[in-house]
Amino acid sequence: MRTQRSFKITPPLQSKSALLEWSKNYTDAVWLDSNGHRGNYSSFEACLAVGRSREFSNLEELRKHFAHQPDWLFGYFSYDLKNQLEDLVSHNADGVGFPDLYFFQPLKIVILDGDQLSFLYLDADDIEKDFEAIVSLMGEDDTNNSNTSPVPIKMRIHKDAYFEKANRFLEHIHRGDIYEANFCQEFYAQDVQIAPLETYKKLNSISEPPFAAYMRLDERYLMCASPERYLRKQGEKVISQPIKGTAPRGKEADDDLRLRKQLAQNEKERAENIMITDLVRNDLSKSAIKGSVVVEELCKVYGYKQVNQMISTITSRVDPSANPVDLITETFPMGSMTGAPKISAMKIIEALEETKRGLYSGAVGYFDPEGNFDFNVVIRSILYNEKNRFVSYSVGSAITAKSDPEMEYQECLLKARAMRSVLEGGIEG
Repeated sequence: MRTQRSFKITPPLQSKSALLEWSKNYTDAVWLDSNGHRGNYSSFEACLAVGRSREFSNLEELRKHFAHQPDWLFGYFSYDLKNQLEDLVSHNADGVGFPDLYFFQPLKIVILDGDQLSFLYLDADDIEKDFEAIVSLMGEDDTNNSNTSPVPIKMRIHKDAYFEKANRFLEHIHRGDIYEANFCQEFYAQDVQIAPLETYKKLNSISEPPFAAYMRLDERYLMCASPERYLRKQGEKVISQPIKGTAPRGKEADDDLRLRKQLAQNEKERAENIMITDLVRNDLSKSAIKGSVVVEELCKVYGYKQVNQMISTITSRVDPSANPVDLITETFPMGSMTGAPKISAMKIIEALEETKRGLYSGAVGYFDPEGNFDFNVVIRSILYNEKNRFVSYSVGSAITAKSDPEMEYQECLLKARAMRSVLEGGIEG
């Protein structure tokens, strides 16, 4: 049973910095940050979970957790969990090495919402001293004078090979094997060392997305600036918000408005989004109460710091007795990162991509004791294995019948810009 205590605290930005600095004391930590984005389905401004009471590494353990003594769980589903859910395999190389799934029941949870800092602890005796420790870190300069050297990034798939593979996707589309597939490529560096928390702070400050995440699990790290929600359960309601369609921001307001209108009216981008919206509607219908699947928003363009994104919102209602883990497995991996039909697209993706995706295009988030949950899509992210001294980030775009390989390649470079600038520019750490 958790003890909850709340304290009034200001300012929130200093609270975030202090919480992240304090998290360095733990080898298991998950930080989720909405960066001030508030929508119909927001829950809190930020949340930190640290310390490990119990851990879960397979689906059956997760399912049983909600049937007995449910509590908060934080962790992830990697993209390659697909091989346990469908008749699929992955033989490509993986330099980071995240297991297919991992969740932990945290000893300590700290939630920031407005000017309230709430502590949800298994051991109430630690609350007061931890609050004092966090307050003591507020306002401190958490940088130092040492610098991480710029990280030289290599491309896993060079431009000519990218065009060849993109055209092979198009051949599959023209034959009718698939309608759409998300084609991803990895950028990486070997034998390097970075400062993960400082790298995350820099990446997040560039984008300030609504589904940012920082995760440390022993020697493995995720630094995530995701703009996309995969799936949320809120009571009997399930919400998915796939992104398909990306355009740059304009330097001036008029230019930005023009680019947003162009994206909203772009026939190819709308076709991509509508195809994935249909796929999500089908996925949600597997567990939905009959007639409850609704498209609340279709192809709406939202502006973020670096890019404009086209987002749709699809919702459904489910039976209150539904196991939350089953709601995930019926829809995973998310349609925006696979294609349509999903199984065929994943098989072709596996054959044409050069590396296992691993945690990239998986999902990070939490379950609460009532079986509610919220998970992002792991994109715009840097993965790091400290032991192997390996850094990786991947980007992708949707290939459809109307795709131009050159335009898809440029879209990938646009999405990669933030991660590349953070790593190649060097990080103070």
